[in-house]
Amino acid sequence: MQAAPFHLAFPVHDLATARYFYGTVLGCEEGRSTDHWIDFSLFGNQIVTHLCADGGNSSKSDVDGHGVPIPHFGVVLSMDAFHTLAERVRAAGIRFELEPQTRFKGLAGEQATMFFKDPSGNALEFKAFTDMSQLFAT
Repeated sequence: MQAAPFHLAFPVHDLATARYFYGTVLGCEEGRSTDHWIDFSLFGNQIVTHLCADGGNSSKSDVDGHGVPIPHFGVVLSMDAFHTLAERVRAAGIRFELEPQTRFKGLAGEQATMFFKDPSGNALEFKAFTDMSQLFAT
């Protein structure tokens, strides 16, 4: 089955900062916008930053021995795109919540993963599989 693009809308505290982070740092193409929201293409998926004064709460969950930010969202990339994005984020001086690494090494679902936050505190995870058939492996 071919994957369909997802749509995700989430709060940000400043649209200009969101425009810079998603558009310049992450390289997302900008779509429609108003003075209250901006559409971006995140690797072909539609994300929408909405200007909100209160962004909500977050917590952490244990995954493979690491506390990962909850909630979070992201995209499964090719291994090359994963490494390119990691270097782009590092070059922009963005602090990783969880440095790029391999999770579940030698097990079903082995994957490269990294976490970082946007300027409004929204957690993002990007991951990659050497073998994409492992995406839903148990």
